[in-house]
Amino acid sequence: MPVWERSSAARVVPPARPRKLAKVPFVELADGRLQGVVSSGSDTGRVYVSSIAAGTYAFACSTNNNRPCGGARGSFCNHIRALVTEAVLQYGAQRVARCLKADTSDTEPDAPALVAGMTATRPAQGDTSAAAPVFSRFLRHLAYLELEPATEPLPEMQWFPPTRTAA
Repeated sequence: MPVWERSSAARVVPPARPRKLAKVPFVELADGRLQGVVSSGSDTGRVYVSSIAAGTYAFACSTNNNRPCGGARGSFCNHIRALVTEAVLQYGAQRVARCLKADTSDTEPDAPALVAGMTATRPAQGDTSAAAPVFSRFLRHLAYLELEPATEPLPEMQWFPPTRTAA
């Protein structure tokens, strides 16, 4: 059994390329969606929770307090485009395309090609019900970033026993 399977720390996949966290501080491929938190371009105190569903590309964008994004009316807004761009930087274009079930057989995938391919399908606007859990995970992520570096395990991160024995 590898050491990482016996420890309480999980391996972290390094980002494909460094990215700037000021515009899109949180990106994840989870729950059958590409989702994350995107900073507002006009108001430094406002963030948007944006998501794209895998396969259908149904999209949603709203503020953290569920006010709809003015730019996401029938098409991807700038927040969603920024989310795709940052996801490609963090995870790589192939992984994002696989997660979203995007057809990339015609071109070498990159962020503009992914956005163009998904936009061409005329995706529907989805509901914003995922905004609250995504924003909650973002806040939890921020709380971990404020911790001092330490080698001791964090009790709330101890979800599974360090060995393969059943509890």
